[in-house]
Amino acid sequence: MKATRVEFKGKVYVIDCSSKILGRLASQTAKLLLLGNKVTLVNAEKAAISGHGRDIVDSYKQKVEWQDKANPEHSPYWSRRPDFLVKRIIRGMLPYKQPRGKMAFKNLTVFMGVPASISKDGFAKIETKSKRETYEGAMTVEELSEKLGYKVR
Repeated sequence: MKATRVEFKGKVYVIDCSSKILGRLASQTAKLLLLGNKVTLVNAEKAAISGHGRDIVDSYKQKVEWQDKANPEHSPYWSRRPDFLVKRIIRGMLPYKQPRGKMAFKNLTVFMGVPASISKDGFAKIETKSKRETYEGAMTVEELSEKLGYKVR
């Protein structure tokens, strides 16, 4: 059976993650992806994770360091890079093992900073609580990545 290329019919969204709560942003992004849209996230390292800093770091360290004792190659892989970390969190909100979820995940692009190919004035507005509207315990994805061992350049 020959594979045919399906024409893209959805919208293209470019979303700025600066000072947005990551969980809320990720769930809204997952919904847009499942509706058949292409989503590009910029400034992924500036997204905020709500909670107490020590608890956040401890839970992600467990995920990053977990290994299967019988065969470590079969262990799940959690990246320390901020853009890959955001992409993995969004993947957890998609049915990525099913064809619909695989297609949705392929339509997701995540960047640290704003690449030159994307205009800075055409960002889509997503209504979520910002970091300032939460309590002081929130930390950014960049801070989390540094504490997990990523060297930010």
